[in-house]
Amino acid sequence: MTTPHAPAPVPSAGAAGTFLLGGERPVSRMGFGAMKLPSRDWEGPACDPEQSLRVLRRAVELGVDHIDTAWFYFFRDVSANDLIRRALHPYRDGLVIATKVGPGREPDGGWMDPADRDALRAAVHRNLRELGVDHLDLVYLRRLPSQSSIAEPFAALAELREEGLIRRLGVSNVNAAQLAEARAIAPVVAVQNRFSVLEHDEADDRLLADCTGRGTAFVPFYPLGGSGVPDHPALRRVAERHGATRAQVMVAWLLALSPAVLAIPGTSSPAHLEENVAAASLRLDAGDLADLAELKAPAR
Repeated sequence: MTTPHAPAPVPSAGAAGTFLLGGERPVSRMGFGAMKLPSRDWEGPACDPEQSLRVLRRAVELGVDHIDTAWFYFFRDVSANDLIRRALHPYRDGLVIATKVGPGREPDGGWMDPADRDALRAAVHRNLRELGVDHLDLVYLRRLPSQSSIAEPFAALAELREEGLIRRLGVSNVNAAQLAEARAIAPVVAVQNRFSVLEHDEADDRLLADCTGRGTAFVPFYPLGGSGVPDHPALRRVAERHGATRAQVMVAWLLALSPAVLAIPGTSSPAHLEENVAAASLRLDAGDLADLAELKAPAR
């Protein structure tokens, strides 16, 4: 007589714990990034919109209450904002939808110049319209590398916050000086920078420590490095010890760094969604973290 196997546990975004966004809005530390819903990459190929809708609905079923998007996440005539609205509107209480403004994209996909005050206002209203809301939970100012100062555009978003169109403000792709510049204008509740076990330097680590100390959310983009999951011996060792995938270990590494880290891995695959959310339950110990230090790339 054979003993039936117990069903696999259902992944839960809440297994990673919660963070108080802005010191008052609890969100699960495992969130979802919407960039890959329209297409696998900026240049394509296109994803199946119906499958992307299923992924969004399943993410919320699994406890995801923090979705990261932007109006410039689109491929041809399919946009992440439209998919989010079709899948989830009217939005359940407690769901935080974060978006980004700054340099936008032309209809053909080409990037525009940094946005001025009028363009930022137009981008905020575009997000409001596309998402079907009367205010935005969190808006990041996304900085281009060519921008040394973000004071003027961030002040424009602060005005929209005062008008009630934005609840909370964040900044993206910034250094410590630019973050300080923004904080002098209005409260910054979240920083979204490129950061992964493969790609971080001492300046990145100091910025994360600063956010942790101040209660500012730190939201890494490209949490898997942005160019595919590496087949590194150290990553394989840790994954094998935990019976996990290499991608899960990379996400769990981020969550282990600081209670202020919010993970937003994105996908248009239902199977990958389940895998990503399951990483919320993975706990890495000091030995795991020491092994994974081998992956760190040379300083940029």
